[in-house]
Amino acid sequence: MASTKAKKTVRLASGRKRARQDVKLNAANTALRSKFRTVIKNVQKAVVAGDKAKAADLFKTAQAVIDSVADKGIFHKNKAARHKSRLSAKIKALAA
Repeated sequence: MASTKAKKTVRLASGRKRARQDVKLNAANTALRSKFRTVIKNVQKAVVAGDKAKAADLFKTAQAVIDSVADKGIFHKNKAARHKSRLSAKIKALAA
């Protein structure tokens, strides 16, 4: 999704630098947010398929991504914990 905001002309050098940095940070945050969603979807697909071993393996890698996104402040720690908890519960439910 591309940004539809009009560019503002910034006069001060510090403002121009801030604007350049914001573009880079926005791109980095968007990529991490996308990765977060992707790893969650991958685990959910494995759970729906009923493959507990694959789901557990994907969950292990997803935990690292979820934690790193929370540590960087892109998502709140509680949101990250909630996602990990729900995914873990779904994987445990496969055993039953």
